[in-house]
Amino acid sequence: MTSSQLPPRRSSKPHRTVSIIGTGSYAPARVLTNYELEKMVDTTDAWIRTRTGISERRIAAEGENTSDMAVQAARAAMEQAEVHPEEIDLIIVATVTPDTFFPATACWVQKKLGAFNAACFDVSAACSGYLYSLEIAQQFISTHVYNTVLIIGADKLSAITDWTDRNSCVLFGDGAGAAILRNRPDSHGVISTNMGADGSFTDILVMPGGGTRCPITKENVDQRLNTIKMVGKEVYKQAVTSMFNAANKVLADAGLHYQDIACVIPHQANLRIIEAIAERTGILPPQPLLWLSTRRIAPGESAWATIFSWSSSAAASPGPVP
Repeated sequence: MTSSQLPPRRSSKPHRTVSIIGTGSYAPARVLTNYELEKMVDTTDAWIRTRTGISERRIAAEGENTSDMAVQAARAAMEQAEVHPEEIDLIIVATVTPDTFFPATACWVQKKLGAFNAACFDVSAACSGYLYSLEIAQQFISTHVYNTVLIIGADKLSAITDWTDRNSCVLFGDGAGAAILRNRPDSHGVISTNMGADGSFTDILVMPGGGTRCPITKENVDQRLNTIKMVGKEVYKQAVTSMFNAANKVLADAGLHYQDIACVIPHQANLRIIEAIAERTGILPPQPLLWLSTRRIAPGESAWATIFSWSSSAAASPGPVP
């Protein structure tokens, strides 16, 4: 068979747009308030609110795993999108707290959903994991490899939080957010995205133990190496700079300006980070809405839980792109 007789490659088909057709979220029932944290570490409700904007966080129940929360969020997204398990072609789970290192948490989700037609894998990119998953999923759909992709951000960060460290333990909680992606005819879909990383800062937000670099042993188990370690000031500086640069990039790629944006839903890490980015971008009241959830689930999933709440409200209405 000559090259002219070969069937066209999938990549030779015209690229198609990708839309979010359904979202869902899940927060565990257990609430851990700032007042409860006052009894655990040297902190106060006022100190936490002033520095983070957080009033409470959700904590998974004993025996409630990352995949359990992921499935709850997925089912909500599937219901909104009117998608059945057998229609899902790919499941991507973004998590740094997998049920098991292998198989992937996505495989556990597949099993619990009954979505046995789907390929499955996990993405480990911490707070950025959900956006990485969105970008990866887009490539599969736009190039006609898959039609329906389920992406989930889920974490049980309470399992790796050092509850004796007042600077970090106030930030983290548990939960999940999910979305169904498909091509929607006559829709512009996701207009632009931006991914990035800087490996030179691997030491400012890290769980040092538990991997092959530093296995947990009986000799080091008391050092809490299998919990989150954070250099707060450095994380703040890098977060503000990176988010500002990424926002500028996606707007430029889309041919848009900040004044064109109707609603901003930022990463929910910290109120001061959000305020700093709002000041740099000029997104300040009464300009575009800036959503902040004071009820914390996992930071990487809080924004998507907010999206689910917003998309289910009267505030979300389709409009023209300038």
